[in-house]
Amino acid sequence: MHPAAESGRICAVAGQTQREMRRWAEAYPGLFAAKPFDDALYSTLALAMAFSGPTLDSGQQRMANRATLWCFALDWQVDYVASSAEEAAAIARRCMAAAGGADPDPDDELTAFLAEVRDELAGADAYPVLGPVWREELRRMLDAMVREHQWKAAGVARPSFEEYLDNADNLGFSFVFVAHWIHTSQPPSAVDIDDVRLASWAVQRVIRLLNDLATYDRDVKWGDLNALMLGPDRTAVGQHVRVLADEARRLIAPLRDRQPALADYLERQMEFCVGFYGVTDYWGAL
Repeated sequence: MHPAAESGRICAVAGQTQREMRRWAEAYPGLFAAKPFDDALYSTLALAMAFSGPTLDSGQQRMANRATLWCFALDWQVDYVASSAEEAAAIARRCMAAAGGADPDPDDELTAFLAEVRDELAGADAYPVLGPVWREELRRMLDAMVREHQWKAAGVARPSFEEYLDNADNLGFSFVFVAHWIHTSQPPSAVDIDDVRLASWAVQRVIRLLNDLATYDRDVKWGDLNALMLGPDRTAVGQHVRVLADEARRLIAPLRDRQPALADYLERQMEFCVGFYGVTDYWGAL
């Protein structure tokens, strides 16, 4: 296929999934009414997934888009709606309960949406093996988000750069990736699970810093933490990104034979973010 034709197909699939994401958002108006959930957010999220899995159709990309959209709602609730660390921790507890099978409060749109994701994943062949991994990734993400909320509190010392990077689970990439893995794959071996997760965490650290390089001005205005607030300048963070990217590629390489589709997806996600965050990020303006 000519490169332009391939790009056309990818963008067409992204258009399909963007419309689907808008329908999901309309079903939960309380989650997605804030101004930063603008048209470009849905469009760029759909494009990120489509270009990361260029051979996948909209049905195969469905869970990555669904989990990603839920993560953006979660991020908004924890970072900007929760007024205290206690409120952030309460959100985390409700989400873990819903992921574990509890019936959500019908008035709690965040856990209702998560329960829909949970129920759809539960029908996949890989869920009996990877369901516990998905819940563990959710726990890691929620713990990291609550931890960052605590770091941002008045009078609390900021973390070191190393501590901040160790908290990269707050990005949510690996949580979304495991949801995509369940939706598109057969049950993996225990060895594959361990190796794929290591590669996913490595890619997540790269994307964490790429995001920070792109969003520093916005993070200052919105009161968020950013790696550039913790000592290293842009040059140092950029150098760290290159080191982390090399490490991620080293961990992805052994997966080429055993899990080629996942290996390609991980690398394309990372490379997409290099280009994307060199220009903009997903959120709209406040």
